Amino acid sequence: MAPIRVLMAKPGLDGHDRGAKVVSRALRDAGMEVIYTGLRQSPEQIVQAAIQEDVDIIGLSCLSGAHNSLFPKVVELLKARGAGEIAVFGGGVIPEADIPGLRAAGIEAVFTPGTSLEEIVTFIRERVSGQ
Repeated sequence: MAPIRVLMAKPGLDGHDRGAKVVSRALRDAGMEVIYTGLRQSPEQIVQAAIQEDVDIIGLSCLSGAHNSLFPKVVELLKARGAGEIAVFGGGVIPEADIPGLRAAGIEAVFTPGTSLEEIVTFIRERVSGQ
């Protein structure tokens, strides 16, 4: 069975990527293939990379507060490009009050600071194997 392919991305102008790198390392250690796009990616760049890399799931990390616009934009663009089957999860400094809106916009899970890496790994495995 092929490994799960995960695209990790930092949308917007956020310049802090330590959390995304820690999660990426944990996913690699769990046997997943991880493509990290780096800092300051537009939603369009993220979707293009996800399609080109044929990923199963996208992880978005945001600390800048722009998650309410950037995360849903990625989901919208995936659907517009015919790649709506690619799941999207998010993480970062996201207020609890914003999570229901993100979920309604198609973000399948939101992980905030303090979430265990095992919880993220388990979510991805269950989500991708359940397709």
